[in-house]
Amino acid sequence: MRDRIATDRLGPHTLLPSERELAEQHGVSRMTARQALSVLESEGVVYRRPPRGTFVAEPRVRFHIGSFSEEISRLGHTPAARLLWAEEQQPTPSVRAALELPEEAFVHVFHRLRTVDDVPFALETTFYSAAVTPGILEQISDGSLWAVLRDRYGIEPTRSDAVLESVVLDDASCAHLGVRPASAGILLTRRTSDATGRVVEYARDVYRADRAAFEVSEVIG
Repeated sequence: MRDRIATDRLGPHTLLPSERELAEQHGVSRMTARQALSVLESEGVVYRRPPRGTFVAEPRVRFHIGSFSEEISRLGHTPAARLLWAEEQQPTPSVRAALELPEEAFVHVFHRLRTVDDVPFALETTFYSAAVTPGILEQISDGSLWAVLRDRYGIEPTRSDAVLESVVLDDASCAHLGVRPASAGILLTRRTSDATGRVVEYARDVYRADRAAFEVSEVIG
């Protein structure tokens, strides 16, 4: 079924054969057909709308590591952000270490729901040094925080280093992202530096695993 969707170029929202029809076509039990569709649903290849049936899902959005807004715009989609909360905090040891801050430092934190064409895609928690970004909490934006860094603070992000991990989404994240409880997610932990090598941003972003994919390229040699 996965190959058929790809090779036959079945478009998003195409109705697929029923469990009974799949079982007859492939000479398997309906239970096997149901399990196959469940696997494809968990992978984000299909979605179900009982009692109408099972349909081909929208293809994953393929990201490069960097600005969510800039990446989505580059791909021809419409990005947006909804601020869930923003505040000044005393950082945890891990956040302080990631931003290379002294013991007495504070951070500004944004927690935002990111959408693509009005579909929930990710939850971003973004940290900045409070000393470097005075007044940024008043710069509530539905767009790129990198644009705020450039325009207001003269900070030009030039490099992001990230770690990708598979996670199970907690109940609150599932509710915000509009997915079933205990759905799979992708945790992207990244540090962003400017041209001098100074770390200017630390972020922990949780993406829907059924809607996002990441492209990674590396120069060898």
